[in-house]
Amino acid sequence: PPPAVPALKRQKTFEAPAATPGPDAKEDEDDGGGGGGAAGAELLLVARRRDGKTGAASESRCRWDAKRTAIVVCDMWDAHWCRSAAARVGELAGPIAGVAAAGRSRGCSIVHCPSGVTAFYSGTDALENARGLPHADPPEPFSTKTRWGYPWCWPDEEAEPSLPIDDSDGGCSCAGGKCASGEPWTRQNAGIPIERGDFIADEGQLVYNILSHKGIKNVILVGVHLNMCVLGRPFGVRQLLRQGFNVVVVRDLTDTMYNPKMRPCVSHFEGTRLVVEHVEKYLCPSIGSTCITGGGAEFKFSQQKPQ
Repeated sequence: PPPAVPALKRQKTFEAPAATPGPDAKEDEDDGGGGGGAAGAELLLVARRRDGKTGAASESRCRWDAKRTAIVVCDMWDAHWCRSAAARVGELAGPIAGVAAAGRSRGCSIVHCPSGVTAFYSGTDALENARGLPHADPPEPFSTKTRWGYPWCWPDEEAEPSLPIDDSDGGCSCAGGKCASGEPWTRQNAGIPIERGDFIADEGQLVYNILSHKGIKNVILVGVHLNMCVLGRPFGVRQLLRQGFNVVVVRDLTDTMYNPKMRPCVSHFEGTRLVVEHVEKYLCPSIGSTCITGGGAEFKFSQQKPQ
């Protein structure tokens, strides 16, 4: 597999052959941790990245061993303090459930990461299986910094410049003024089933234990919000890159917290597109959801204008 990514330098090597399963990635053993697809199943990904200087886009194809791949679902809660954000999460839930089902059927591990609400799942196999795995030492320590009182992996300024949007107001895009902020979420959105063999975790170490135990080398990230949690959580893009995983973001199955009244004063969905480009330039490639589902069109929000 490609070498570990030092610090937070963008992922350089992508088109690597599928890795040979290691001693922790047994093909036929059912250990309560997903990966139930046919042995040798592959995911054909068409990955888009951008030149860090010119921004020019390019696409490459690679094959990922499904057994060595995890789909991580980030912060798809049942509620949100921002009404418009909550509505968009509601639209995303079905398509994300479809991608999880497709990946699961092909042998991918599914890790649900609804931050701050895993207590809702106390006693479930998905949570207890995650907690019961042996500790694995990561190659790079987890960030000790925080945001909103939670562990957070901030950008390495030498490798990643500031985001192209200003989300300092919290990013509420509702008409009529900003919604009152808070933490109304209690569980993951019920529209995303947690199936037998899936995992639930919201701590970086637990997620790393899962990935290590399953022999995972490749991570596909879906969920919200790209400019915040998808990048900064201890199971998000920056931390995963720092730990040496191959990472892609599903560009049509994410969203941002962005208010069009803030810099650069573009539409909400244009702001999301700019953040996707930022990720492609400085961090990791993006893919479309059809790489996993195998057909159809990429997801569009109901209020999203055709490109």
